[in-house]
Amino acid sequence: MNQNGLLILYTGHGKGKTTAAFGMAYRAMGRSWPVAVVQFIKGKWMTGERLFSKEMPLLDLYVMGEGFTWESEDLSRDQKAAEKAWEICEKLMEEGRHKLLIFDEITYAMHYGWIDVERVRASLRKRSSEQTVVITGRYAPEALIADADLVTEMKPVKHPFEHGYKAQPGVDY
Repeated sequence: MNQNGLLILYTGHGKGKTTAAFGMAYRAMGRSWPVAVVQFIKGKWMTGERLFSKEMPLLDLYVMGEGFTWESEDLSRDQKAAEKAWEICEKLMEEGRHKLLIFDEITYAMHYGWIDVERVRASLRKRSSEQTVVITGRYAPEALIADADLVTEMKPVKHPFEHGYKAQPGVDY
């Protein structure tokens, strides 16, 4: 049985990509794996996972984003934040201490051209064979889809937002 680390990609326009990734994080920590999460977009608001992560000794959470890019007043600031976040990702892969790495919403940074897709692919190929990396976000590049061992596309079917509901703490963040 192959026990090598995998490249897992959660993409698509539906809800649940980050939630699925954090589910894997909690499963991995249940097996005593050290886990690191680098969040590329979320940053301005206190999410439930951010609050809970303070109590998790096996979880290192790096909240690097400046908030949702479509609400940004300064895209150059967002680009710098994404570049800094990617530097942390590369460092974490080089160190090899974490068995599971989650790069949450990194696909947006690649989609906007803030992080070069080929640089990401090259770094992923150099990581330890024991590290599993989970990548989340819409607009996943085709090359990354081709590289991944597992790709799940979240597809919206129905969402409470369509009926006037706002994002809810504990459910959406």
